Amino acid sequence: MTLRQKTAAILETQFVQNFVVGVIIFNAVILGLETSQSVMARVGGLIEMLDKICLAIFVVELLAKMFAQGLQFFRRGWNIFDFVIVGVSLVPGSDGMSVLRALRILRVLRVVSVVPSLRRVVEGFVTALPGMGSVFLLMGIVFYIGAVMATKLFGESFPEWFGTLGKSGYSLFQIMTLESWSMGIVRPVMEIYPQAWIFFVPFIMVTTFAVVNLLVGLIVNSMQDAHAAEENAATDAYRDEVMRKLNAIEARLDGAGKNR
Repeated sequence: MTLRQKTAAILETQFVQNFVVGVIIFNAVILGLETSQSVMARVGGLIEMLDKICLAIFVVELLAKMFAQGLQFFRRGWNIFDFVIVGVSLVPGSDGMSVLRALRILRVLRVVSVVPSLRRVVEGFVTALPGMGSVFLLMGIVFYIGAVMATKLFGESFPEWFGTLGKSGYSLFQIMTLESWSMGIVRPVMEIYPQAWIFFVPFIMVTTFAVVNLLVGLIVNSMQDAHAAEENAATDAYRDEVMRKLNAIEARLDGAGKNR
């Protein structure tokens, strides 16, 4: 077994994977403590040192992966994801680049690439994006129609909510999320326009209960497909391994028969 193969085998062990997850979680706690002025005043030096140690561990793990996988490293999406996250953390966070210091918390997202169940969630979401695009287009059409109607119907009496197309769109978005939609917007409108419920209730039924649930259904279906594909791949790999062992046994038996 070559050094690359040994390195790859070590990286794939459960101990190493659990250790990396533990470091990611520990680093997330450290980055959270950095937001506390009282904690930083007491043990700021220790926290910064621990953060650098965590970053060093991530760099070593990344370099080990690059050595073990070679050029194949950059052909895997999750590896590129890890490379970008760690690379952002290595950029010095000076006063002019303070936003990069805030982006260090993105290291927590590495847990997604390490934990298989979280990977399936993200892969299912990405797979659902084409279908979601059609749903978002449909929602955009519904919102545009609703915003135009709301502006014409209620804009004169409620200019702060429906005075312009943009304000109407934002108010309808608030209504779709069911955030203070009844007492905050709809009931005051109904005090002047008693039949306004004829507009708002169908809008909520279409956007909140139909279109949003359609998005959820697409994501869940894509996650199930990704999980099924992963199980099929694992089954195929197991079957190939069994066939390889059977062929090896058959070859040994043939060789033993010929020796006799």
